[in-house]
Amino acid sequence: MPKLTDQTDEEILSLLETGQIKQYTLDRELEPLRAVQIRQQFLLSDYPDHIIDTIPYKHYSNYETATKSCCENVIGYVPVPLGLAGPLLINGSEYNVPIATTEGALVASLSRGCRAVRESGGIDSTQTYFGMTRAPLIKFSCGRAAKQAADWILEPGNFEKIRAQFESTSRFAKLKSINPKQAGKLLFLRVVAATGDAMGMNMISKGCEKMLQFLQTVDVFENMTVLSISGNYCVDKKPSAMNWINNRGYSISCDVTLKCDVIKSVLKTSAGALAELNSSKNHVGSSLAGCIGGNNAHASNIVAGIYLATGQDIAQAGTSSMAMVNMECLDRGDLYVSVTMPCIEVGTVGGGTSLAAQQNNLQLLTSAPDVNINAALLAQVVCGAVLAGEISLLSALCSGDLVKSHMQLNRAER
Repeated sequence: MPKLTDQTDEEILSLLETGQIKQYTLDRELEPLRAVQIRQQFLLSDYPDHIIDTIPYKHYSNYETATKSCCENVIGYVPVPLGLAGPLLINGSEYNVPIATTEGALVASLSRGCRAVRESGGIDSTQTYFGMTRAPLIKFSCGRAAKQAADWILEPGNFEKIRAQFESTSRFAKLKSINPKQAGKLLFLRVVAATGDAMGMNMISKGCEKMLQFLQTVDVFENMTVLSISGNYCVDKKPSAMNWINNRGYSISCDVTLKCDVIKSVLKTSAGALAELNSSKNHVGSSLAGCIGGNNAHASNIVAGIYLATGQDIAQAGTSSMAMVNMECLDRGDLYVSVTMPCIEVGTVGGGTSLAAQQNNLQLLTSAPDVNINAALLAQVVCGAVLAGEISLLSALCSGDLVKSHMQLNRAER
């Protein structure tokens, strides 16, 4: 068969239709834009022209990167409006926050929250934990055998043997702990590791694979069966009490004392009204609904917007959005506000962060564009932005401006 580069688009389409070549062959042998264009014709040939014409595929510079590491069967890209909120003042430094969203009023509301924070002296942010998790699932012949295996892992000397194997797979992966959980003859191993500036799921999975290979050479693991590299005890991409209590990724706490005059002039409400609404809505209301990590008004709005803009795994927005908002009235009408987020899963290298637009959006977060932002700082910006978003939305609810603002900013003219 002649090289694909020597054939016309029509000839290549015929090869695809008859099954003589597979779609992935296009990315291997053709210039990226041509591969996408041909695949679009192949996959969308049965759809009306007006649908095909509205899926853009030209003028995208990252197809080569995207098709190798981010997406398969690429037929184009989806433009999402990008807004910039801020500046957000955290620990004495200002950050402009990129938000990719289709929800009108979100960026405007976040910007108002950032203004209130800034005029009150800024946010104080602290990192209390970091550790990415993966939980392989292994099976034994009986519960006693599973218990013996768990006991072996918990012996300090044996942990060091496992650590050496795990860390041999990456110069960035650092094993912190292994927490076995037994269910009959099943054993779940919640592995916790530092992963540098990467979000780290691939890194830690690779380490776990090496760990399991080593364990199979140990007598008490001789008859184990590996059921899955992930047994859902991680817990990945599912809000859970496990992550709420034990943390996953970055655990960040942010707080600010909002000044009385700022609450009145910028937020158009009072400290007492905000504190009462936060207690009744974010604590009582969420408790009645049975929420786990849902003691907030709309943390997921901010998290998802930043994640889309900066190339994070958007499926982790749900778990990363677990947040608790606390408010306390102070003397002279001031208001203490804190947000605690125990499970912010972010990275600044790897995955979607390697795409040019997402990489540039990460640079928008720095006051010096030539300085790379690291993952720990990104996590603090996420938490700080959530705090700003919370006080703005709750203020709009207190003042009755929520519906009005959405009618103005979230409704296209008909």
